[in-house]
Amino acid sequence: GPRVRFGPSPTGFLHLGGLRTALYNYIFAKKHQGTFVLRVEDTDQNRVVPGAAEAIEDMLGWAGVSPDESPGRGGPHGPYVQSLRLELYRGASEALLATGAAYRCFCTPQRLELLRREALRCQQTPRYDNRCRHLTPAEVAQKLSQGLDYVVRFRLEKGVEPFQDLVYGWNKHEVAEVEGDPVILKGDGFPTYHLANVVDDHHMGITHVLRGTEWLTSTSKHLLLYKAFGWEPPQFGHLPLLMNKDGGKLSKRQGDIFLERFARDGFLPEALLDIITNCGSGFAEKQMGRTLEELISQFEIGRITTHSALLDLEMLPEFNRIHLARHIENEGLRQRLVRELQGLVQHVYGDQQVHPEVLDKEYVERVLLLRKGHISLLKNLVSSDYSYLWVRPSVSRQNLQVISAELDEIGKLVIGLMTRQTAALTVEKLNKELRSLQKQTRDTKYSSMMQLLRLALTGQQHGPSVAEMMVTLGPKEVSGRIHRALCS
Repeated sequence: GPRVRFGPSPTGFLHLGGLRTALYNYIFAKKHQGTFVLRVEDTDQNRVVPGAAEAIEDMLGWAGVSPDESPGRGGPHGPYVQSLRLELYRGASEALLATGAAYRCFCTPQRLELLRREALRCQQTPRYDNRCRHLTPAEVAQKLSQGLDYVVRFRLEKGVEPFQDLVYGWNKHEVAEVEGDPVILKGDGFPTYHLANVVDDHHMGITHVLRGTEWLTSTSKHLLLYKAFGWEPPQFGHLPLLMNKDGGKLSKRQGDIFLERFARDGFLPEALLDIITNCGSGFAEKQMGRTLEELISQFEIGRITTHSALLDLEMLPEFNRIHLARHIENEGLRQRLVRELQGLVQHVYGDQQVHPEVLDKEYVERVLLLRKGHISLLKNLVSSDYSYLWVRPSVSRQNLQVISAELDEIGKLVIGLMTRQTAALTVEKLNKELRSLQKQTRDTKYSSMMQLLRLALTGQQHGPSVAEMMVTLGPKEVSGRIHRALCS
């Protein structure tokens, strides 16, 4: 099967754009019984953030798109970190020097800076003027004997072959006409992206390179490198960029596109995978609520279009609501949510903890099943609106008497009704029972009776229907709360 790779640089957290690239690679591999490789591209050592590589691999695991081969898991084509593969790149650049496809460049940083400034002054794109390309072997030997610093540059040839991109179709970029010869090995012995990605993709047996569209114009250069090495290139497919819904770049500054933040805020990974593919393309349908399995079965690389994917993050809570409801319906996934909600309740209400019964598994599960589809995040259930579920309200008798003078009669009727409840309560059945109870009062309207019960049970003016709250709390708790309100 095919072998694909995701090659993040460990300069920070994994963000939605990176997740999307990883996801397309993962889906492509799974769809065609292939292998998904994670390779850490840390050749720009000044920008490496300690721990970032491990964090990226952890977040891929959290998102459900774990690699088959990676620094963490190992594999037959390691090491999977570029800074541990320097010998390989040095050997490759020596091979190109030997055939004359590459040359040593002794230009100082000062000279390159002058070239750059001069170009900008003349309103041109800065480019290296290929000066060292023309050094004779004797001149090179002399400079080496003086111990001068050098980098290795690749000689760009005119007349590139067109290539067929899996997304963009036929393409070619006459790189030699618009740019100077690129550095492939820096003075510190580290390769640049161009050399490292070509060498590694070859040695790691990568068959398909699916990467962001910002690399499309470099692909002709990479193909020239493959040709210089005499290697068979992989197939390339460039993925359109993920943009804000207004067409701007996703802002990393606000920190609101990093996976860590979504995980911390309690969003389900499935909701993220769903929203970033929903705004993109490559799938049969646009419906919300698709699982990773459904994404894999619907995916066709030919369905990816070339226009940018516009992401509307304001829709994320709605995506999450749909996926959360699916988790609540699923017996196994529901147990995880029960444990998570128990933890949230202890965290938020721990110091005013009412009753061990509140954390009872059956009770927490009943809360989830009844609120399914009404909440977009699990943590909504520990907001102040739902405090009545976890903490008994303190309501005074006076407050209740304002609503209806028949306070005690209504209380006794409801407690009586609760005591008779032997079968499991349902919202429908209870609504009917409450209607007939109201007919037994002298002059309390149904709406007033509901207002009274709502206040006695929750201390609040609004929330789910009274019947639903009573079913959630259960007969024993309902009777106890009403009894305490009457006696206060």
